[in-house]
Amino acid sequence: MASLKDKVPPHNADAEQAALGALLLDWDAVGTAIRFLRPERFYSLQNQKIFAAILGLYNDGIRGDIITLIERLRSNGELDAAGGPAYISTLTDTVATSANIEYYAKIVLDQAVRRDLIKISAAIVANSHDETVDSRAVLEDAQKRIFELTDLNTVQSSASAGELVNEAIVLIEKLYHDKKAFTGIPSGLEGLDKLTSGFHASELIIIGARPSIGKTALALSMVQHIAVDLKIKTAFFSLEMANMQIMMRLLAQESRISSERIRTGYLRREDFTKLQQAAGKIYEAPLYIVDTPNMKLLDLRAMARRLRAQKQVEIIFIDYITLIQSENSLIPRHEQIAEISRSLKSLARELNIPVVVLSQVRRDAENKQPTLADLRESGSIEQDADVVMFIHRERRDKDREQAAEQQGMETELILAKQRNGPTGTVDIVFLPVYTKFENKA
Repeated sequence: MASLKDKVPPHNADAEQAALGALLLDWDAVGTAIRFLRPERFYSLQNQKIFAAILGLYNDGIRGDIITLIERLRSNGELDAAGGPAYISTLTDTVATSANIEYYAKIVLDQAVRRDLIKISAAIVANSHDETVDSRAVLEDAQKRIFELTDLNTVQSSASAGELVNEAIVLIEKLYHDKKAFTGIPSGLEGLDKLTSGFHASELIIIGARPSIGKTALALSMVQHIAVDLKIKTAFFSLEMANMQIMMRLLAQESRISSERIRTGYLRREDFTKLQQAAGKIYEAPLYIVDTPNMKLLDLRAMARRLRAQKQVEIIFIDYITLIQSENSLIPRHEQIAEISRSLKSLARELNIPVVVLSQVRRDAENKQPTLADLRESGSIEQDADVVMFIHRERRDKDREQAAEQQGMETELILAKQRNGPTGTVDIVFLPVYTKFENKA
């Protein structure tokens, strides 16, 4: 037989009353309390209404006390629901000082989180018994709810203008002395980083190109710089290439040994020393590769959340958007891509990290510089993206192509859209022998 404790949701009445009493003793403590508390985080309906009234007074710039609080509740028609004057007057009797307001507030928050966990668990059980709902949808919804719940413990803080201006001056001085310092995650391509100042949190970044121009090579060149050189935690979703192929490319890039020699095994003795050194650096890199062909959108979002929560990844690459499978296969493909594009932008905002996605462009862009209109299958990609760049290289005859491969193939990286900065063109070089892009210099 279940005990009464099992039936009553977690709460701490003493902590709720102590928190409210501390605020009535010291109105300045409201600024501390609102970092942790909202009306709905109180278990008692009376306490919810009291704290809501306290917030109302605080937002109106009125210093609260028992008298002003009672008057505010009376004018709102909620005095009786809040326990009446008798209950409100007893709140200050439960606490002697406001010194422990943060401690009380954290207890109230902890109990609120526990109640939310119970609600989420009940919803998961109910959805799991609903045969009309796909199991992956149940799983994704559960992960999303849990992920949102963790944000309750991410306390917001404020800073004075004096503190912020000092930090801004320090940053400006750093940028002045170190021209390679960027506010976002640098791609390793200097011209691009000067235009973008790096890839920033919540941004959806699209890299577009015709087939066989080097979308994956460019993404892996960036991954090699970000994860291997800078040790920034990175996830790479490969929907086209196997994870072993990706690792072979990374080894070629890092060791600067011909990718063909690595693939076929025709290596020189000195190559093994380079390979071992490269393997050592890659081994230590915080890089997580997800190799899943025909990946569903729900599965991709769920895996991204897990990598963010468990591995604290700071940037995600996806190769590439048209290989992501929509859950609704009955709608037209361009509508599926629109749904996927919106979902990836939402994911970048939810996880608060940059999400870099590769995309093909239309075939009629073959003999010209690609533009935003050439993004394949859906105009929503252009609309949802914060940054769009295209890889462009003129096709050459076979002899000139082979000659260029030995020297490096000059390529344009066209920054066609940047929501928060300038656009422009960056000259880079593709080294086919290493399947790697580098700065032209």
